[in-house]
Amino acid sequence: MSDNGASSAGPSDDPEVARLRAVAEAAEAEVRLARARADLAEAEAAAARARAAASGGDGASPSAEGTDGPPVVGGEVADAPASEAPTPQTPAPPASAPQEPGPLTDAQVAAIAAGYASDAAALDLGVLMNGGPVASVPVRIPLAMTNRHGLVAGATGTGKTRTLQLLAEQLSAHGVPVFAADIKGDLSGIAAPGAPSDKLTARTAALGQDWSPRSYPTEFFALGDDTASGIPVRATVSGFGPLLLSRVLGLNATQESSLGLVFHYADEKGLALVDLPDLRAVLTFLTSDEGKDELKGIGGLSAATAGVILRELVAFAAAGADTFFGEPELDVAVFLRTAPDGAGIVSLLEVPNVASRPELYSTFLMYLLAELYEVLPEVGDLDKPKLVFFFDEAHLLFRDASKAFLAAITQTVRLIRSKGVGVFFVTQTPKDVPADVLAQLGSRVQHALRAFTPDDVKALRASVRTYPDSGYDLERVLQELGTGEAVITVMSERGAPTPVAWTRLLAPRASMSPIPAETMAAAVTASPLFATYGTPIDPESAREILGARMQAAADARAAAEKAKKDAADAAEYAKQKAAIDRANAEAQKKAQREYERILKSTAAPRRRSSAPTSPLDDVLGRGATKSIVTDVIRGLFGTSRRR
Repeated sequence: MSDNGASSAGPSDDPEVARLRAVAEAAEAEVRLARARADLAEAEAAAARARAAASGGDGASPSAEGTDGPPVVGGEVADAPASEAPTPQTPAPPASAPQEPGPLTDAQVAAIAAGYASDAAALDLGVLMNGGPVASVPVRIPLAMTNRHGLVAGATGTGKTRTLQLLAEQLSAHGVPVFAADIKGDLSGIAAPGAPSDKLTARTAALGQDWSPRSYPTEFFALGDDTASGIPVRATVSGFGPLLLSRVLGLNATQESSLGLVFHYADEKGLALVDLPDLRAVLTFLTSDEGKDELKGIGGLSAATAGVILRELVAFAAAGADTFFGEPELDVAVFLRTAPDGAGIVSLLEVPNVASRPELYSTFLMYLLAELYEVLPEVGDLDKPKLVFFFDEAHLLFRDASKAFLAAITQTVRLIRSKGVGVFFVTQTPKDVPADVLAQLGSRVQHALRAFTPDDVKALRASVRTYPDSGYDLERVLQELGTGEAVITVMSERGAPTPVAWTRLLAPRASMSPIPAETMAAAVTASPLFATYGTPIDPESAREILGARMQAAADARAAAEKAKKDAADAAEYAKQKAAIDRANAEAQKKAQREYERILKSTAAPRRRSSAPTSPLDDVLGRGATKSIVTDVIRGLFGTSRRR
C-alpha cells in the first residue's frame, strides 16, 4: 500500500474526469472486496484440507494444493487505496504453510472490508488479521476524520510509539502538519530515512506494503533553554494563566482561586507577568507594607495564602522550571507549516527528562493546545485537518487534576475540532483518560493490554465493553496481540464507527532509531526559527515596575526618616542650647551678684561732713572738680608746657 498522498480530484479538475475517476475508484473497491472474499475462501479450503489430511482423508498436501489460488499470507497484493494513484507493489513470497482458520466468517470479513473502504484520502494503518494477515483488506482512517480525535493505547513495548510514527508519517505525506512529544527520543528518527533489513522486508511483503525508505520534514523543539535538543518553547506567565500554573505548582482549590486574584490584580495595574520573578515580585509587593492595603482591596486573598504561593514559586524555580517562562513566547502558528514540497512539517517536542517534571510537561502540552484553540479561527469540517496533535503519556495530564482543570481539558477537546485540529491521546490504558474526554474520541487503536492483577482484569473488561459488537472475543484477543498489532475501530466517512478489526500495522518508512545528538543539534541551529526563539530577552515587566515603585517608596521612606531624624536632632540641639543659655545666664547672674558682694565688702566707708558742697562738686565729685580747676589754672599760666 502506498503511503503517499491522495490523488482524488481537486477543485480544478474537469467534472467528467472527476466522475470517471470516482467510477474507477468504486470499481477498484469492488475488486478489493472480491479479492478479500477469495482470500477468505482459500483460507477456509486450506483449513479443511488440513483437517482432512490430519484425519486420514484424501492425503492431499496442504502446501501443494495451496498453490492453486492466491496465497493467504501476503500472496495477493492489495491495489493502491482508492484515494491514491496505483503504485508498483512488492510481491510476497508464496505461503509455505496453510493459514490457520481465523475467528471471522466470510461475511464478517466482507463487512470489515466494506467498513474500511474509502473513496477519499485515508491513512493506511495496516491489514486485517484473520488467522494471518489478509493483505487485500486494508484498515484505514479517512483523512477527514482525523480531526475527530483518537486514542492510541497499549502496554509498554506493544508498539504505541511506532503507531504514532506511522500516523505522523502519513499525515505529513498528505500535507498535514503534526505535533508530537518525543518522550524517549525514538521519534527523532522520522527526520531520517529508514534502513531496510530482511526482517522488515518479510513483514512488509506479508502485508502487501510497498515499502521504501523516506524521511520527513522535521522541526525539533525543547522546553526551556536546551538549544542542543531543540528550539526553546517558552511561555509568559500571563499567557500560561493561573489555572495551568496552579496545576504545576500543586496548589489546592483555595490557593488556585487566590492565584487567579493575583493575576487579575496584575492585569488591572498593567503589570506584565513575563517570567516567574515577575509573579514573585507581585506577591512580594502585596505582602509588603506598601502593598498591604492593595492586598485587602482585591478581596479574598489572605497574606498567609499569598505566602504559601510565594514559597511554592521559589521551590518551583529552584528546580529549574524558571527557564520555561519568559520571552520570546512561541507563536503556536509555527506548528501549522508545510514544507516547500507540500509535506506537513512534523514538530517534535524533545522531553527526555519528562520523569523529573511530569506535571510541567503535560501542562505545557495542554497550554499549547489551548493556545491553538485561542488563535485559530472556526473552520468547520475540512477535507483534512490543519494540524494533528499527539498527546503522548496522556495519563500525566489527568493525574491528580482538579475539577476546573479537567473541565478546561474537556471543553478544549470538544471545541477544537471546529478549529481544524485533531487530538490523539497516547497512553497505556483507556482508563487513564476521563470518560468525558473519551466520549469525544472518534478513532481508537488499542494495542495489547496486560492483566496481571485483579485491577488489570477489571480494567480490561471495562475496556472491552466500550467496543462495538464484533466477531472477536476481545477479552482474549487484547491479551494475545503481538507487537505491532492492534484492535482498531475508527470513524467512517459517514460519521459511524467502523467494525472492530484485528490489525497488523504497517511499518514506518523513516528510521525507527533516534538520530545522533550532533545531527539534531545541527538541525536546530539551521532552523529559521532559531534566530527568533533561540535567545531569551528580558523586557520591562512587573519585576522592574514594582522594583522601581518599591525603590521609590523606600527612598521616600528613607527621606522621611531622615527629615524626622533631622527635626529630632534640631529639636534636641535647641533644647540643649536653651539649657546651656540658661546655665550661662544663671552663671552670669551669680557672678554679678558675687562681684557686687565683693565690691560692697571692699569699698572704704565715707566720712560724714557738714560743710556744704558746691553744685559742681555735686555733679562731678570733689576730685573731678579739683582736677578741672588745676588744669584751667595751668593753661592760663602756661605751666603745663614745662612738662
